[in-house]
This record gives sequence, structure tokens and C-alpha cells, in this order.
Amino acid sequence: MNTKIVQKIVFTVALTFAAFTFSCTDDFVKIDPEYSIDSENYFNSESDYYSALVAAYDMLQSTYANVIVGEFASDNTLCGGESATDVVGWQQIDDMIHTSSNDNLQDIWNWMFAGVQRTNYFMEFQDKIEFDSKEQMIGEIRFLRAYYYFELVKWFGPVPLKVDERFTLGDETSIPRSSVSEVYAQIESDLLFAESVLPETPTEIGRATRGAAQALLGKAYLFQDKFDEAALILDDLIDDGNYTLVEDFSDIFEFAGENGSESIFEVQYTDVEGAAFGCLQCSEGNVAVGFSGVRGYSGPLYTSGFSFNVPTQEVVDEFEDGDSRKDVAILDIEAWSAETGAEYSTGYEHTGYFNRKYIPRTRSSEAQGDLNLTNPNNYRAIRYADVLLMAAEAHNRKSSPNDSKAQGYLNQVRERAFGDSDHNITLTGTALTDAIYHERRVELMGEGHRFFDLVRTGEAADEIDGFVEGKHEVFPIPLEEVEFSNGNWSQNPNY
Repeated sequence: MNTKIVQKIVFTVALTFAAFTFSCTDDFVKIDPEYSIDSENYFNSESDYYSALVAAYDMLQSTYANVIVGEFASDNTLCGGESATDVVGWQQIDDMIHTSSNDNLQDIWNWMFAGVQRTNYFMEFQDKIEFDSKEQMIGEIRFLRAYYYFELVKWFGPVPLKVDERFTLGDETSIPRSSVSEVYAQIESDLLFAESVLPETPTEIGRATRGAAQALLGKAYLFQDKFDEAALILDDLIDDGNYTLVEDFSDIFEFAGENGSESIFEVQYTDVEGAAFGCLQCSEGNVAVGFSGVRGYSGPLYTSGFSFNVPTQEVVDEFEDGDSRKDVAILDIEAWSAETGAEYSTGYEHTGYFNRKYIPRTRSSEAQGDLNLTNPNNYRAIRYADVLLMAAEAHNRKSSPNDSKAQGYLNQVRERAFGDSDHNITLTGTALTDAIYHERRVELMGEGHRFFDLVRTGEAADEIDGFVEGKHEVFPIPLEEVEFSNGNWSQNPNY
């Protein structure tokens, strides 16, 4: 299977993208026609702004790549696949031998900047007309811009920053890469505004809320070691009482569990046709799900996939005895086959385990086209459990630690996992810090956070095979972007 993107969008194209491609997803981002528009003759009605908002949300679907790569770049999973040459760029990232010529890293750069471009497109024309819902739409747009820039700064460090106007040809030679602190300052500004105007509950399923802005802001603070600020904003979110842990952890990742009480922000997917392996970012389905499925599978509950992103024995062993999350996060295919008679084949780097949270489920009605491109499994981008663990870390690591409060947040997550309080943590100081890191690993296993957690906490070099300190904390700027800039952008260190 060759998953190389044929329709590769270089930075200059992504920056001058001026036409919306409207598409369908669950509930929100559901609009039928596909067409291009002349922006200077657009934004003449509320419906025009709404369609532009839809287009800005639409690029979230391409973040399937960020999730799956963020997992096997860490020590949680191996790349897997059919062979050592199946998606070569992914194999290189897994082995920490990637270079600036990696097409899959180019994709992440392109798609996240396409998201930024769509949000800036809206903002460029924000004052053209007035209508009642415009302030909320601007809040959502600024949340989305923060989301895309947060992904970019996590992956690539300093990136070119432009606000409220589109990138145009030539910007790559004149706009510098803004520092990490400058990018985060813009992210914070956008999220503080979004928090001030967004509603507590979504006006349509999938749209951003005040809680989503608070949670992402808390995470942005955490990534900058601004623990006092993170503790304040996350406490505010928790105290609002709008979110609760789902009682049964196993319910979260099934179709019926989408957009539940624990979901603060989800990327919405659907199973309509609309993509091929030559344009994976065109898919309305969660492509990562098919890639993570069991190769050659025939049996109950699941359907076949391509056996990428396979969990390691190390992460399986990280789960403590009695932790109900283990069987939800990990599918032991040998045990499952013995129990159910399911048949399967093995791929490259087969460990016997699969990421059960995001493998393809059997559907009541088959979608059209390639089923591995139309998995409708939503990505739970920000869960309340993640917020509790971020708040625990913030209180444990802030200037005047409050370990009692940190324990309380941590133990809410553990009591759900074990079904009792017998496994509650009473540690303090750095021992409590380590306990929180452990809890993040097992609670969020398979959800794409582990690599960035290891980097921001300074543990990556000790935990990831092949990780070079002073190099692999960020990924290389795609070679073409450096070349197009005519010396304006230097490459990240040691690439």
C-alpha cells in the first residue's frame, strides 16, 4: 500500500489558498455544495460567514495525521504497517531518522497552515457587514486559529505568524519565523477572546465552546511552564461544572459515546464518500482509524485495517492490576482470537496489540468507497480527564504548590479507572509529579499526546529510542519551505 500523497500542497499554495471547499461531517460542518468563490465579492451575508466558518472547521479533519504520528513518535507504539517501506516517512519518524525531506511532515505543515489561512481569511473580512451571531463566529474562528497555531508550534517550533489577513505569495521571503513565545502570545490572545464570547454549550454539535477555549488555553500555559496561569484557568473550567467524567471508561470511544459529558472538544467525522489514497486530507472519515486497524481481520465487532500504530509491551505493562482502562485502550489480538475465533494476519513490527480506542468498528450500514477512509469515529481532542490531569500537574508544579488539590484531581481519574478509592495517590512533591505523568500515559494512551508530553517535561531523550536531545524536540521545517524562503527561514537545529 502506497499512501504517499500525490496531491502535495507546498507552502506557497497553502498560503494563497483562497477558495473554500465545503464538505460534510456529523451535525456541524454539514453543507452540500462544493464550489470556489471570489473572496472580494463574498462575505455579503450571515450565511457567507457561516460557510467560511464551516470551511475553517473542515481542516480539523486532517489532524488525523497529527494524532497517529504523535503516538508512534513516542514510546507508546511502533509504526507497524505492512513492511519497513510502508509509508516511509512514518517509519523514519518512528525510528527518529526523519529529515526535512519527509513528505508526511510536509503534510502536517501544509494542512495546519491551510487551517490558519482559512481562519485569517474570515478575519480579513470580519468588519464587512454586521449580524447578530458574528461575535460568536469570530470567537470560534479565533479558537480554531489558536488550535492550528498550537499544532504548528508543537511540531515545528518557531513558525511564520500572520494575523487577520491571508498569507500571499512573497510572504515566505519577507515574513520571518516568529519565536515560540510570540506564537504562544497570539494563541493566548485568541483563546482569551474566545473564552469571553463563546457559549457554555455548543449551538451545534461540534462547535467550540467557552470550555474548549479554557481547556486549550490551560494546555498552552502548561506547554510554556506557566503553571500558575494554567492552574487558574483550569480551576475555572472545572468549577463551572459543565463537564463530568463518563462513569464507564469503555463507553467513551464507541459511537454512542461521541460528544458525551466528558467531551470538551471533538473533531467530527462521518462516513460519506469523498476521498482516495491520493488525497487523504479530503476524507470526511477518520483516516487514522483504518490505518490502526488489525490487518486481515475477520471476526466480531471490528473490521480490517492496515496494522499501523501498534502498542508496545512496555505501555501494556504500564497499566496496573485492576485498571479498567487497559482493555479499553489495548486490544490483545491473540487473546481476542482465542476467545472469539477471529482471524487476522500480522504486519511489520507486530506486537500482538492494537490501539483499541481508534480501530475500525463494524457499522450497521456500509459506507461507500474505501471503508478505511470513511471511518466515522470522532477524535476526542480534549477530554475532561485530560483537563483534570493538567490541573493536577499545574497545582503540583506551580510556584506555591498545592499538592492536596493536585491529588484530588488525579484521584478523580484513578477512582473511575479502578472503581474504588483504594488506589488513590497520597504522594507529594516530585513523586506526585511522576505519578501524574504515569496517569497521563495510561489515561491518554493512543490519543496522540505522549510524544509532546515527553518533550515538554524533558523526558523524551530518556524514553524514546533514537531521540537526540537538542534536535528532536521539534520536527524539521520542510525542505521546500526553507528553499522557497530564499534564506529568510533557517532550518531547525541539527537537521
